[in-house]
Amino acid sequence: MIEVEKKFRLDKRQEERLVDGSEFLGSTTNEDTYWDTDDYRLTRQDHWLRQRNGRWELKRRVHELGHKLGATAYDEIENEEGIRAFLALPGAGSMEADTLAAGYKPFATLRKERHSYKRGDFHIDLDVCDFGYAVAEIELMLEREDDRDMARDRIEAFAQDIGLDQTPVRGKIIEYLYRTRRPHYDALVEAGVL
Repeated sequence: MIEVEKKFRLDKRQEERLVDGSEFLGSTTNEDTYWDTDDYRLTRQDHWLRQRNGRWELKRRVHELGHKLGATAYDEIENEEGIRAFLALPGAGSMEADTLAAGYKPFATLRKERHSYKRGDFHIDLDVCDFGYAVAEIELMLEREDDRDMARDRIEAFAQDIGLDQTPVRGKIIEYLYRTRRPHYDALVEAGVL
């Protein structure tokens, strides 16, 4: 599945507009530990390897680097076999042992409280992070990569229809890097990810 999402500033007014008329799906607390090499091999290509509550996931970029059009699109690989294939990891040991042996290591752990909603076929996540950052995400899931532009346009039209402020905001991990790991953030800027 291809996830197309756009991030929005989260404040009380924006939250009210997002949840009005939406179906509440539930709340969760997630702990995401992000992994990369010392030279940022994955993140400089806008690929994101993480453990979410201990479960391995990889978000493989399918949008153009820099995503200047305001939305991102990722193929979400949520099984170890697919992640091993993407990273060319052997299947000899545990996922963590093989990942470490290949030169990957944790570089950030974020904890967030997430409230999820559904409105039509839009999925809405409201995230408040442990480092004092809040962001809303509106996403559509697609079967085909070719539908990315249509999905982005639909998200932007929906946001405009309900009166959201569409000033660009950074995603959670990008904001974390900006605040706490500037050399990593700067490497992403230099690589054209941001």
